[in-house]
Amino acid sequence: MLKRALHGFTTAWKGLTLTIGHLFASNAKRKVIPISDDNYFKQLEGTNTIQYPHQKLPIPEVGRYQLDVEMDDCIVCDLCAKICPVDCITIDAIKATEAIGQTSDGTTKRLYAAKFDIDMAKCMYCGLCTIVCPTECIVMTNQYDKSVFEISQLTYEFSDMTPEVAAEKRHLLEVQQAEKQAAKLAAMKQKEGEA
Repeated sequence: MLKRALHGFTTAWKGLTLTIGHLFASNAKRKVIPISDDNYFKQLEGTNTIQYPHQKLPIPEVGRYQLDVEMDDCIVCDLCAKICPVDCITIDAIKATEAIGQTSDGTTKRLYAAKFDIDMAKCMYCGLCTIVCPTECIVMTNQYDKSVFEISQLTYEFSDMTPEVAAEKRHLLEVQQAEKQAAKLAAMKQKEGEA
C-alpha cells in the first residue's frame, strides 16, 4: 500500500515538474524562417508554435493550396474534370454557334461554360488538373486558410453565366443544328432529283 502511494506521488511530481517547466519556459515568439534554412527542423528553443494569424510560415513556391480558374482563358475542354481522381470539378459546356473569342495565348474559344464548379471539400490537392490544362487557366494559389461555417461554401463557382443565358445559348445551338440538318436534307433531295 505504501509502495503504491509512493509510486503515485512520484508520477504526479514528474508530471507537475514538466508542466511547471513549460509554464515558465521562454514566451518569446518563434522565429519564422524559410524551409530552406538549415535550422528549420532543429528549432528546439522558444515556443512550439507560431502566433497565427499574426505570424505566418513562409509558403513554398511548389505548395499545393486553393484552386483558382481564370475563366477568360478557359476553353472548357473538360480535361481537368476528366483527370480529377475525386470528381471535385463539375463542368457544363455549351457549344457556341461561332467563335466567341480568344484566350491570352491565342487559342480560339468555341464553348461556353454554363457551369464550372470546384468542390474544395473533396479536392485532394494533387495538382493534376493544373498539369493537363492546355491554356493554364486553372492554377493553385498560395491561399491555404479557408475556414467556413458551412461545407457548401467550399464549392467555388467560377462561371458567371446565369441559367437564363445558358438556356438562350442552348436554344441558339438547337436552331443552328436544325438549320444545318434541313440544309443537308435539302441537298440530298436535290441530288436524288438530279439522278
